[in-house]
Amino acid sequence: MYAYTEIRRLVSSLSLPDSVRDQSCALFDSAQNEELLCGRSLEGFAAAAVYATCRSLSISRTMEEITEVSRAKRTELKAAYDALNRDLGLPVGPIKPTEYLPRYASELDLESGVESLAREYAVILSENGKVGGKNPSGVAAACLYKAAFEENVDLTQSAAADLANVSRMTIRSTVKDLKPLV
Repeated sequence: MYAYTEIRRLVSSLSLPDSVRDQSCALFDSAQNEELLCGRSLEGFAAAAVYATCRSLSISRTMEEITEVSRAKRTELKAAYDALNRDLGLPVGPIKPTEYLPRYASELDLESGVESLAREYAVILSENGKVGGKNPSGVAAACLYKAAFEENVDLTQSAAADLANVSRMTIRSTVKDLKPLV
């Protein structure tokens, strides 16, 4: 019961839809039935269930965002997520940078033109194989930074990096990768 309450709290704190709550609880049940919880924290599995559900539904939330509102440490969430992924064979693929763009553009109060240009940049990077191995959240922030610069909108590398929880160097290197492609 405690884990369901924690899942409910996390979903509410992250402003996620009720379907995430329901699927996260079902995933937690599956983990419990497969006896994956032995020796691991309930908080970690609750957070991992929410993270895994977001991933499978293509809802862009980073592990860091979930850890910020969770009662679990990042290491607990990661260990539980790895166990869920390994033992339950979760249907999750890599997160695309474009999934972060609407939320990040909204949080940075950027207009739709900037978001649209950033989407084009993200697609160009993906099509040219420049996204693999990079934090998709950071790629999205870098694309927004570059698009804002092109549209003469004031956005600093620091603001973009802080939002995506990456370094300014990540923003700079992604923009550098993008320059010869556009």
